[in-house]
Amino acid sequence: MTRPVAVFRFSRSEGPGHFAQWLEANERPWRLVALDLGESVPDDPTAFAGIGMMGGPMGANDAFDWRDPLAVLLRRAVDARVPVIGHCLGGQILSRALGGVVSRAATTEIGWIDVEATDAEASREWFGGRNAMTVFQWHQDAFTIPPGATRVLANAYNPNQAYVVDDRHIGMQCHIEMTAEMLEAWCDMAPGELPDTSSPERQSRADILSGVEARIASLNALADGVYARWARHLA
Repeated sequence: MTRPVAVFRFSRSEGPGHFAQWLEANERPWRLVALDLGESVPDDPTAFAGIGMMGGPMGANDAFDWRDPLAVLLRRAVDARVPVIGHCLGGQILSRALGGVVSRAATTEIGWIDVEATDAEASREWFGGRNAMTVFQWHQDAFTIPPGATRVLANAYNPNQAYVVDDRHIGMQCHIEMTAEMLEAWCDMAPGELPDTSSPERQSRADILSGVEARIASLNALADGVYARWARHLA
């Protein structure tokens, strides 16, 4: 029997979105672990083909009941070579579990932000040879690159945008899992975080939602490549 991908949700508003769509389209079973509803963190990472973590409004350092058990699970997963992927908060949690540091970012990023691939071979592998790309961001905190990991994305606002561990685990500061519905819902839920006038690193609701269908299609195409690369190592 095929083992499922465990998808950890930290907030009902930040579900798996396009990540779940990709798993289903590629006939990869998955199981939601709803930490926001009090579900316990599993003990054994080898019960799963892989582990995915979504975003959330909390911080990776916040003392939730699941914080330390999840860090233990992630370290076990890396040791057991069970692929892990983290989106935004998920990328921060993975960094922290592996010895990185999560703290307030020098620059808050909200909206459609450009990032650049580093010179590492891993960047070309994971992002389809792209040198630059536009991703969706919504974060105030940022991670450092954990020991032994390779930085694969950067930009002028936050130099640590994504990292790869052992060529099979990836943590990202961005949200490549977005759908148009999620984007509008997030703007509705947190209007106070959005400026009336956009700057390059912090955009207004109007600018975030402008041309949304084309932007989401481009983001989904990027995500499809990242997910396919990650899935090479699924059990």
